[in-house]
Amino acid sequence: MANETVTIHIDGASRGNPGPAAYAYVIAAPGQPVYEAGIVMPKTTNNIAEYTALVEVLGKAAELGLDHLLIHSDSELMVKQMAGEYRVKNEDLKELYDEAVDIKRQFSDVRIVHVRREQNRRADELCNLALDGKPVAPGPRVESATPAEKRSKSASAGSATSKSATKSAATASDAAVREDAIAHLEAAAKAWARDGVAAVSPEMIWDQLWDLLVEAKLLKTKK
Repeated sequence: MANETVTIHIDGASRGNPGPAAYAYVIAAPGQPVYEAGIVMPKTTNNIAEYTALVEVLGKAAELGLDHLLIHSDSELMVKQMAGEYRVKNEDLKELYDEAVDIKRQFSDVRIVHVRREQNRRADELCNLALDGKPVAPGPRVESATPAEKRSKSASAGSATSKSATKSAATASDAAVREDAIAHLEAAAKAWARDGVAAVSPEMIWDQLWDLLVEAKLLKTKK
C-alpha cells in the first residue's frame, strides 16, 4: 500500500472568519476502509483552518505508513502557496505553512491540487457536522447514512405510497453519486495530464468508482 497513490480530500471552515472553526479530511487508500475526521477548532480564520487540515492529514498519513499522496483542497490560496506560486505573508499562516512543508518532506510524493467545493463534498460535510456539534473522531468511516442519504430516506419513508416521491429521492441519490464519480475522474484526468498514468493507477480509480456505487447500493457485490 505504501507505493500506491492515496487519494485525500481536506477542508477547513470558520463561521465568522474569524469565528467557530473546524477542519476535516478523508483518506481513501486502495483496498483499505476510508479513514476520515471532522474536528472542532478554537475560534480562528478560514485560512488557518484550511492549513490545519493539511498539517493534520499529513501527520495522519505518515502515522498510517502512506507514502504517495494526492491531496485535494478547495482552498486555491493554500494550494498556490504550497506550490510556491503565492508568497505566505501572514505570520500565523507562515508557521503552519512551514510545518506542512517540513512534514511533506517525509513522503516520496505529495501532490496538492485545487478542486471546486462541490468536488470536495465529503470533507466539506464533515466540517459542517463538526461546526454543528457533531464532530467525527479520526478513524475508519462508520458505515451509516450520510445526511444527504438520511434526507433521501426520510423523504421516501414519508411518502411510501407515492411513486413520484420515491423516484425523486432516487434521482437525488443518483445525482450525488454522479457528482462524486465525476470529481474522482476529473482529479485523475488532471494528474494523468500532468504526470502520466503512473500518477494515479487506473485500477485505483476503478476501485474508487466501484466503492461509490456499492455505498449507494447501486451494486450489491464486490467485483
